[in-house]
Amino acid sequence: MTSLSIWEFHLIGLSFSFCASIMAAATAFFWINTSQVTIAYRATVTITGIVTFIAAYNYFRLFQSWDAAFTLANGSVKETSAAFQGIFRYADWFATVPLLVIELILVMRLPAKETFSRGSRLAIAALLMIGLGYPGTVSSVTWHEWLFGALSMGPFLWIVWELYIGLGDAISKQPPEARGLVSIARNTTVLVWFFYPVVYFFHIGYTGGIAVTIYNLGYTVADILAKVGFGIIIYMIAVRKSEAERRSSGA
Repeated sequence: MTSLSIWEFHLIGLSFSFCASIMAAATAFFWINTSQVTIAYRATVTITGIVTFIAAYNYFRLFQSWDAAFTLANGSVKETSAAFQGIFRYADWFATVPLLVIELILVMRLPAKETFSRGSRLAIAALLMIGLGYPGTVSSVTWHEWLFGALSMGPFLWIVWELYIGLGDAISKQPPEARGLVSIARNTTVLVWFFYPVVYFFHIGYTGGIAVTIYNLGYTVADILAKVGFGIIIYMIAVRKSEAERRSSGA
């Protein structure tokens, strides 16, 4: 039985609604502005919009499920017969996390072979990271939560190594106009993604309304930063590189 205060119930529901709204707005922004970049970067900006579109849908479903799982009765929050479907969060991550790393690889415009190789490896590692963490999230056994959380850290740390060591030389060869932003995009990915395991491990062993609230708000804030914040940086990189290429071609 989850014990929630009225303000905790409303705060979590509002966070889901706000996140769905900002993801939808970001989707419109990215897709409307694909014409602002050259053809070479339009796929990247389109994928950025796909990421936020998927997140908007799944957060809308999270809001619906949250609203259906609880009801207000006699000044308190009561659970209904409908269970909260937190699986929508993992449905979002399975689809969007691999796309996030692919965005960064695509906007760098590496040689085709390297783009495919690095993109594939990072996408597979991202799927492993999410897949290994999921059993721990749905388990009520503490050692299961710690075990699968630790296992999911393996692919995550490999992604960090790949972004800093594997892409270090490629980033140094980016055009001066975009090099700083590419580095910021990489750093943002790593810093924001570190927030996910912090929220995951914090939640282990804790119950009650405060723990549930921090857990859901923590993941929601991280998703906004990882998708909307990161997406804006990717868009800015695409715009700057497009402008530089237009100037160099005399267009």
